[in-house]
Amino acid sequence: MDAELIDDESLSLERKSVLPGEGFFRPDDLTRTEQEQEVEDALEGTERVVIADPDADGLACVALVRAARGSAALVPASPHELRRRLAWTAEYLDAGAEVFVCDLCPDQPADVEPLETLAEQAGEIRWFDHHQWDEDLAEIVRAAGVELVVGESDEECSADVALRELDHEFEQSLVELVEVTRDHDLWIREDPRSDDLADFSHWSEPEAYLDVVVEHGADLPPDVEDFLEEKRVEKEALIEKAIERAQLREIGPWTVGVTYGRCSQNEVAEALRERGADAAVIVKPAGSASLRGTESFERCHEVAEQVNGGGHPRAAGCKPDVYDDMLDYAHHWTTQGAVAKRAIIDAFWRIAEE
Repeated sequence: MDAELIDDESLSLERKSVLPGEGFFRPDDLTRTEQEQEVEDALEGTERVVIADPDADGLACVALVRAARGSAALVPASPHELRRRLAWTAEYLDAGAEVFVCDLCPDQPADVEPLETLAEQAGEIRWFDHHQWDEDLAEIVRAAGVELVVGESDEECSADVALRELDHEFEQSLVELVEVTRDHDLWIREDPRSDDLADFSHWSEPEAYLDVVVEHGADLPPDVEDFLEEKRVEKEALIEKAIERAQLREIGPWTVGVTYGRCSQNEVAEALRERGADAAVIVKPAGSASLRGTESFERCHEVAEQVNGGGHPRAAGCKPDVYDDMLDYAHHWTTQGAVAKRAIIDAFWRIAEE
């Protein structure tokens, strides 16, 4: 494939809005080989590792673990990558090393199958999270010898749990970092710094983010603020594209805003809430979708669980199982997610009919 066809820098804003990023078009086996090598390299000789979602909440947990325990390798993992990252960690971890898993929740038993092997290799495994856990999955994790602590999902972020559970007197800057992280992660949005943290964690490499917040806490330095300002010009334009495409649908007792595009889902959801939406669905070009709720709809995780996902009452994610080959993805892009939207809307209807 001609690399220019997927080069983000050469795409118009309109086309960038409806197509996934460059990484989507790289063969999965090549990407996985590179990722596995990165994990092997990171774990070489380490006494401690944190497997974490590389968003602001997960990375705040990493910062806390490092502050409390000293150095710790980072293995970044999205929820869909959890099983693979656990397996790689079990394979390459030195015997007796300490393991933390942060801001990750399994969707099914297969996601945590490698835990028994990892438990045999590790000296200790502690898991800090705040998502909505299935009780059976929690029991599977604990039965593997893991110390699992799950906070109240509508009151705490995962960093809150790590702050509470780690036996350490943290510097005030890290305590404040947790507070500001919670402001964004729970969609409270009372502290303007929380959006900065979320955007910076999204646009920077995990270690670069950690270096900055460990030194500066939640008050990002001027050079980072300049970087964010530059990136936000395009971000705002992509948000506007998604808002322009949005439609409001009446589903049972709720008004649901539905849209499509490569965009920042939280800002789009807020705009749809201002239009009267009780819930928002943002379908992404890569096939996944974000669900956001409000005070009048706190069942996002229930909807997501029906379409291959999960999350919180007011914030969840999913990836409907509707993509069998590249023709399905081509249809997805040219119809702006029509099939995925229908699958999620049907899930809302099933919840409404209960």
